[in-house]
Amino acid sequence: MSVIHPQSSRGVYKRLLSYVWPYRFAFVLAIIGNLLYGAVDAGMIKLLEPLLNEGFVNHNQAFIQWIPFIVIGIFIIRGLATFLSTFFMGWVGRNVVMNFRQEMFAHLLKLPTSYYDRTTSGEILSKLTYNVEQVATASSDALTTLVRESFTVLALVAVMVSISWRLTVLFFVTVPIMAIVMHVVSKRVRGVSSRIQESMGSVTHVAEEAIEGQKVIKAFGGQAQEIAQFEKVVQRNRHQEMKLIVTSALSVPMVQVIGSLALAVTVYLATLSPESTLHTAVSPGAFAAMMTSMIALLRPIKELTKLNNNIQKGIAGAASIFAFLDEKPESDHGVRSLPFPAGNVIYRQVKFSYGADPILDRITFEVKAGETIALVGRSGGGKSTLVNLLPRFYDAAGDILIDGINIKELSLSVLRQQIAIVSQHVTLFNDTIANNIAYGCRDVSFENILAAARSAHAKEFIEHLPQGFDTVIGENGVRLSGGQRQRIAIARAILKKAPILILDEATSALDTESERYIQEALEKLMASCTTLVIAHRLSTIENADRIMVLDKGRIIEMGTHEELMRLNGLYAQLRVMQYQAAKMVYA
Repeated sequence: MSVIHPQSSRGVYKRLLSYVWPYRFAFVLAIIGNLLYGAVDAGMIKLLEPLLNEGFVNHNQAFIQWIPFIVIGIFIIRGLATFLSTFFMGWVGRNVVMNFRQEMFAHLLKLPTSYYDRTTSGEILSKLTYNVEQVATASSDALTTLVRESFTVLALVAVMVSISWRLTVLFFVTVPIMAIVMHVVSKRVRGVSSRIQESMGSVTHVAEEAIEGQKVIKAFGGQAQEIAQFEKVVQRNRHQEMKLIVTSALSVPMVQVIGSLALAVTVYLATLSPESTLHTAVSPGAFAAMMTSMIALLRPIKELTKLNNNIQKGIAGAASIFAFLDEKPESDHGVRSLPFPAGNVIYRQVKFSYGADPILDRITFEVKAGETIALVGRSGGGKSTLVNLLPRFYDAAGDILIDGINIKELSLSVLRQQIAIVSQHVTLFNDTIANNIAYGCRDVSFENILAAARSAHAKEFIEHLPQGFDTVIGENGVRLSGGQRQRIAIARAILKKAPILILDEATSALDTESERYIQEALEKLMASCTTLVIAHRLSTIENADRIMVLDKGRIIEMGTHEELMRLNGLYAQLRVMQYQAAKMVYA
């Protein structure tokens, strides 16, 4: 996995801020609002000095007359500053979230199949939802607090310096101690946040599996098992969240206690006699402003301490997201064109493995244009893997050629335009039947959709549905039977009119009558295609031009049905076993 070094929280944050840059105008307005907010807060405290000295001590009437207008003006400016900072920083933050999710989703569709093999969908969904929200907090809310409170601190320090630089030095004595505390807290928060994100991925994964497998759970009485599993991952998430809460709860009072030390010493020194050699005595108004400034400093320091936790969580989330975005997409460097329609397919010394053990070992064969070759063999022999190499869902050692051109020299879009797939695991979308049949095809007329449905023997059951072709079929076609879903998938393949056809147990979900109709439709389709068929029911592939028997990743037999039966090898054994099993069923 390509991961950006979580080392560099600065590097991560810098990359994160690059997503803010397109909205710099709004960002600048938000910064201006934050600066105004800090300046106004400090200005109100600075006003205490003349207010006490001129208003309460000297009773200066000219000054007192202006006080109401000054106070109202200050709060108007403060309200405007609050709106500017909150609205524009929020606008920037939500745009960053939207852009992140769009970029992540687009990248998700470019990732190789191997990424999905090693990553659960729950983990991916957690990145798209939870992790992105953590980043939003770091890129907008945290920045608002950072700029506002940092400038408030600077403005208050300026007020303190204007009153007594000697007393102000006390504050800076405590700053290194606070920095050490925040550094230690930062490292812990970042680590805990990463574990929280992982635990959220587990929560999402378990919940998603329960939703998708609810029928199996109910049928096999697995509710208690699933509840226990969910409780386990939720408890782990709670445990990590509590670690974060404890860290945050301890860090804030620690920083405030350190700040209170400076406050206590200031009170003592400011009330010394003016004749003291330290020269720290001040007027009543200046003392009130000084004390108020130091007390007021505790709030932004507290917010900055809490903010540091949010920033570290955001950095951990951003590191996770950037690691995802840095995952290498499918290799797609081919530039050669392939005339449509293509046909001739050659596998030459093809090897493939998921790990140490080879799945396919030196596979070599040729399918001429218009031919049908059937792949049979025991489960786990490598049949599905072999056909998955043709559209380059995986890349293998060796060469696969279409019309003499290595498929790695073709762009993925050009290659996959030539191929249609019907699998035993049908994927449909929560959309209308018409849109599912026409999926991926542009500018398709309803007449073409109707013709494809008729060829797949799907028209009859579709027209009996409440809205016909406009019926929304639910997630993955949950409102249809297995056979109906299979026929929709076949209609989709028919409509694509691809010259190369892959059938992976395409009739496995059909009853005998439906299978007969579909087999007729497929035979018409296969007549104009180069076809690779994986079939469990060997009776459905007897008319194939050649049958290839795979076992343990190797081709052990190849020939027509009659030739293989005379050979009396594995194919003949499998055929006899199926025949006897079928005979027992109908006996």
